[in-house]
Amino acid sequence: MLQRVTVRTGAQCEFMDITGLLQQAVAKSGVGEGVLFATVPHTTAGITLNENADPAVRADIEQTLRRLVPDLADYAHAEGNSAAHVKASLVGSSVTLLISGGRLALGRWQGVYFCEFDGPRTREVLVRVAGLP
Repeated sequence: MLQRVTVRTGAQCEFMDITGLLQQAVAKSGVGEGVLFATVPHTTAGITLNENADPAVRADIEQTLRRLVPDLADYAHAEGNSAAHVKASLVGSSVTLLISGGRLALGRWQGVYFCEFDGPRTREVLVRVAGLP
């Protein structure tokens, strides 16, 4: 069953911890051993797995992306959000996570982040959980 998780961002660029929302999707599925697939169906947002213990890591990623892909440059796309498209491509649009014992099998410091690059907006994360009870 495909689940749709709604995410509301509050800034143009924001890394939102959605680990808990994905764990809720696992619980709702009843899967004990399996895989969770999460994808972002937006061209100016992404999803990534990284450290969630120190918020400075998120800030460092945001700052590095901002330096690598400036908002104002000689972009051809007329809509004005080319930087968001490039950042989304760099970060990626999906993650695959293992499930063990009915929980996401993450490392001690890992968390899953919805990455907004053209906000604030209301977005979706599409989630499919597959496996055995």
